[in-house]
Amino acid sequence: MTIQEKSTSVVNEFSMFDDWMDKYAYLIELGKDLPVINTEYKTNNHLISGCQSRVWLHAEEVDGKIIFTADSDAVITKGIVSLLIRVLSGHRANEILEADFNFLEKIGLQEHLSPTRANGLASMIKQIQLYAKAFQLKSKQKE
Repeated sequence: MTIQEKSTSVVNEFSMFDDWMDKYAYLIELGKDLPVINTEYKTNNHLISGCQSRVWLHAEEVDGKIIFTADSDAVITKGIVSLLIRVLSGHRANEILEADFNFLEKIGLQEHLSPTRANGLASMIKQIQLYAKAFQLKSKQKE
């Protein structure tokens, strides 16, 4: 599945809910389903700065594709990062860097987040893109 196809799937899932409280509940459920991050990555080196909650993000490249794992100490934030990982993990660096994050607007997430959570979301996206850039540079150096 492409990033766009995954994004469309997320938009379709969230469109089933009319009420934002139901969408928040769904986000919490997504967070509960987030695979557990290896404890060795729950360090300050993997903390995303700019998030009110503690969010750890790890990335590794496997067969040219970036695999993300994450965790958070806040249930909504864990749901948000799980959504990002679901859409972006398993893709090549250039695909991640070219990704359109408008699915977040389409589901109404950004307009329903507090300013501090919105800043945290922006920080999560920025960190994901930084990982993608780093892996892209690393692979260019190998050429």
